Formats: sequence, C-alpha cells, structure tokens
Amino acid sequence: MDAIDLSTIFLVVFSFILTIILYQNRSSKNTKLPPGSFGWPVIGETIEFLFSNPEDFVRDRMNKYSRDIFKTKIMGEKTVVICGPNGHKFLFSNEEKLFTVFRTHSMQRIFRSYQSKNPSLSHSQSQSTRVIRQPGFLKPESLARYLGEMDCITKELLRDKVEIKMYDFAKILTLTLASRFFLGSSERMVKLVDCFDDVALGLHAMILNVPGTAFYRANKAAVAIRRELIHVIKEKKDEISKGVKTQDVLCHMIVVKDNNGVSMGENEIADKIMGLLVAGYSTVATTITFLVKYVGERFDIYGKILNEQKEIAATKKEGELLEWEDMNKMKYSWNVICETMRLTPPLQGTFRQVLTDFTYAGYTIPKGWKVYWTTSSTNKNPLYFEEPQVFDPSRYEKCDGPIPYTYVPFGGGPRMCPGKEYARLAILTFLHNVVMKYKWELLLPNEKIVGDMMPTPQNGLPIRLHHHQ
Repeated sequence: MDAIDLSTIFLVVFSFILTIILYQNRSSKNTKLPPGSFGWPVIGETIEFLFSNPEDFVRDRMNKYSRDIFKTKIMGEKTVVICGPNGHKFLFSNEEKLFTVFRTHSMQRIFRSYQSKNPSLSHSQSQSTRVIRQPGFLKPESLARYLGEMDCITKELLRDKVEIKMYDFAKILTLTLASRFFLGSSERMVKLVDCFDDVALGLHAMILNVPGTAFYRANKAAVAIRRELIHVIKEKKDEISKGVKTQDVLCHMIVVKDNNGVSMGENEIADKIMGLLVAGYSTVATTITFLVKYVGERFDIYGKILNEQKEIAATKKEGELLEWEDMNKMKYSWNVICETMRLTPPLQGTFRQVLTDFTYAGYTIPKGWKVYWTTSSTNKNPLYFEEPQVFDPSRYEKCDGPIPYTYVPFGGGPRMCPGKEYARLAILTFLHNVVMKYKWELLLPNEKIVGDMMPTPQNGLPIRLHHHQ
C-alpha cells in the first residue's frame, strides 16, 4: 500500500471521528442535563461515593447543585440522583416504564448469572425475585407457617448468654434464619458467615481484583459459598428424586421451568440463592445491631417495649410460640424498629437503568444513564423530620405519621423489597425474646461507627446481658 492510500485512509478515519465528536457535542448542548459534576476521568466521583458518608455525599451535592436532582459519575456510570419525596414518588411510579433494575458491575462479576451481553435485559437479573414472589413464599400465610420455627431458633441462640458482640450474634442469627427459610437447613451456610460478610462488602466495591482489595475478597468468598451451595443443591435434588416433600425456596428453584420448559442450572441456582441469603441476612443483622444500640441507650424506651411484650406474653400458654396475631400487636416495638432504620438505614440505596429519555424537574436524563435511589435525601432532613438526629419512636404514633414518601426504608412501587414482611417478623421475634429474657448494657457506649455503605460498630457492639429476676 503506497503513501497516498495510507494518507487517504487516515483522513477518512480522522473525519469520521471528528464527525462523531461534533455530533455528541451538539447533542449535549441541545440537551439540558441536570447540574452536577462527573468528577475525575474514568473513576468520576466513585471514591467520594464509596469512602465518604453516603448522606454527606448526597446532602452536599443537593446544597451545591439542586434540591431535586443532580448528576454524577459513580461505579463507572453516568448517574443522576433524584432527591426528596417527590423524587421517590416519581421513581416508584415509573418502574419498568422509565427505569429497570441495574446491578453494579462489581455485583455482576460476583454473581455471575447476573451478567448479560445485553444490559437492557433484566430477566436474568430479577428472576430470583420473581421466583420467590410467584409461589408466594413471602406472603403472610407462608411466613406465618415459618414464624414458629423462627421463634424457636431465636430462643435457642439467645439461651444462657452473658456477654456477646451484638453484631456477630446478629449475623449468626439472621444467616441461620435465612438459610432455614431458603434452603431448609442452615449448618453449612452459618460456617461461612465471614464469606457472606466479604460478599456483602464487595457488592459496591471498585473492581480491583488484586489481593487485599474488597472486590478480590468478595470474589474469593463467592467461590467458596457457590461451591458449598452446589453440594446442598445436589443433596436437595437427591431428596426430591426419592419423593421427599419440602417447600423451601431452593426446592422450588430446582423444579421450576421457564416458558421453554428449561430448568435453571446448578450454578445459576447457586447464584440466585447466594443473592437471597446475602440480602436476607446482612440488612436484618444491621438493623438488629443498631436496634440494640439505640434501645440500650434509652431505658425509657426499653421499658415501654418490655411492657408491650409482657402484655402479649400474658395471653399465651406456657411454651406457646409466637403467632401472626402477636406480631400485629407489637405496634410500639415496630415504631422503635422504624426509627432505627431511619437513623441507620440498612440499605443506603439501589441503582436503576434509564430505559428511555425522560424529563424531570426541567432536566433531561438520557437513555442508558443510571439513576441512584437513596433514602439519604429525606431520612435526616429537618424539612421532613423534626430534630432528625433524635431517636424518637413517637414520630410514627401521630395520626398522619411521616410525610408520604419521606420514610421509605423498603423502597416502593413494583420493586418494593419483597422481603419486607420477612424482615419485620425476624426483627420483632428477636426483640420479643431478648427483652423478655434480658436487660442489657452497652460495654462501649461511645463506640465508633465505621463503614459507609454498610455501617458497623467498630468493635462489634459488645454488650452484657442481665437475666430478669
């Protein structure tokens, strides 16, 4: 090829690239994007997002750019954060119209079955949620059947305790409950509690797969959990082939078929179950831990909870387990749990993918961008909660309660957390058993809270338990 041919090819390629750049610049000028900053090249504002307080990240940008919406670049994606109760309502009202679920790239890498060549396809990403919604595993009637076992497990794990690290205990408790519920057994999974911790921490980590990083530890932990789950799946299949009847989620995943009559493979089932276990234990464990912390700081609140639980216990026979009707009587106890989740949200937020261009608050958000939904714009905002830093369960006793869409710990709309009722039962069952058996004191009252996306007491919240006389 001679010099003239090379120069011609170079000129054509250069012209093509220049045309694309000019078109993109013209398009962006014609589109009124939300205010904000994409931060540094490549990494954007990911470091500030992951390693600063999430509430500060959102509040600072709301104050700087807009109370309604701002743009940023986090986790490798151009993202908008839609804020306030109006933003929450808009998001919840437009699920699967303007938005669909989006898993972070780290999550897709850890849970391999979430990966898709076409990112707009949400089938694989949301199948595990549909699997547990459709047969009604999380409906009240199904959960009511599991409540007695939940009560027994909690009583047994609380037996003869004197000093414990509450966060470690809560993780063992909630992983045991989740494993029994989803798998029908718990022993194997509970031994891997540290692995589940690593996976949970890696879900929003930067993708740096080198030793010492959160993402590397999460990947390694996921391999160990997946390996153990494959053994459990094979054993469950063997039980099914022998006619053993079980009604747990794993059994349903094994036998269910798609529209083409194809069953899920073992690796895919293992990923789905691992995702459900992580979701079913980590957020509940966080709420239980901070519930014990806040109640341990307020003996007046402890006394009100104890009185309510004593009234419920007085209606039951010796040794009778908790029932659904008992849970519905725990109104003050649930208000205390709600206030715990307001002050320390167990889940900071989730991502959505934009399906089509749309306009909000006068700004255009392009198709393919991501939306980050978070409780951080309302939970501690004095516009919606008087004295927001004060732990006050009475907020939820008022006739009107919080302003609509200001308190949404479980999300809303079609993608409201399907495990909301499961979490409510697990936390209330723990609270009933612990206050009926013990008083407690915080051994480190001023213990530092570490972690940003997943808040954790630095020393695990050590407490001393005192039996009631």
